[in-house]
Amino acid sequence: MYNHRKLSILIFLLLPVFALAQVKPVASFRIVPLGVLGGADESNLSAYMLAPAGSANYICLDAGTIHAGIAKAVANKAFLVSESVVLRRYIKGYFISHAHLDHLAGMIMNSPEDTTKNIYGLKSTLETIKTHYFTWESWANFADDGGAPQLKKYHYKALEPGTETTIENTDMQVQVFPLAHANLTSTAFLIKSKDSYVLYLGDTGADAVEKSQNLHNLWAAVAPLVKAKSLKAIMIEVSFPNEQPDKSLFGHLTPHLLMNEMQELEALSGTSLKGLNMVVTHLKPPHKSIIKIKQQLKAGNKFQLNLIYPQQGRALNL
Repeated sequence: MYNHRKLSILIFLLLPVFALAQVKPVASFRIVPLGVLGGADESNLSAYMLAPAGSANYICLDAGTIHAGIAKAVANKAFLVSESVVLRRYIKGYFISHAHLDHLAGMIMNSPEDTTKNIYGLKSTLETIKTHYFTWESWANFADDGGAPQLKKYHYKALEPGTETTIENTDMQVQVFPLAHANLTSTAFLIKSKDSYVLYLGDTGADAVEKSQNLHNLWAAVAPLVKAKSLKAIMIEVSFPNEQPDKSLFGHLTPHLLMNEMQELEALSGTSLKGLNMVVTHLKPPHKSIIKIKQQLKAGNKFQLNLIYPQQGRALNL
């Protein structure tokens, strides 16, 4: 009887621990950063592999760095297969937010070793790739459109804002939204897996600076997902510290401008953003600038966002 009583007390004391373990959220997505920075380091530029949890069918969100990022991911045991398998089999398609080199150079350089797959993006982005990069004057035409001869390894898949598109060879869907990035149009990709979402933004300026409604329209579209807690993460750039003058932002965000945008998102969603995963991308060197950006984000984080700074080759489960 005495031992039974002790066991009952122990179970009672452990019940809160069991309860906490049960409510721990299950990851919906796996993200493997192949490159995380903006700027001049060609070995670590924007590229993020993303797949539903438990799947090896990844997409690559931007493709600034591919080879060096895969090598680091394999070294860190984010992948337990060879670098060649990751490139040729795991990546099912590229999603290019805009046609600046730091967002697609890795795809271009690794194209000779790659396998057949789609390149997704806005029509304007794909047109630039077709006429400036996959040409015989610049490299070689590995696509099935553009200058002859066409090697037909890649297929351009233009995405239309307002239309949900199935991502081939995966169990995911995508919607696109235009973003203002100085003199061109960048893209936000809203990726869906079952009832969960990740929002990835390419380079973008703030609405107030760009004289745009693009971010407002994006926040209005995802506000219901924030309220329903089905948006698992926002991946968004912060390129410069607050001291950067507006005239020198060139279509990028600062910590202050990001928090202004989050105020808009919170108002539109009608709910607290506390705990929302915010993956901060495209930090621009030098190192002292990156440190300052992180300090300013921490100081300005009145919304209690879960600020995440991705590391090249280290997987995130969200």
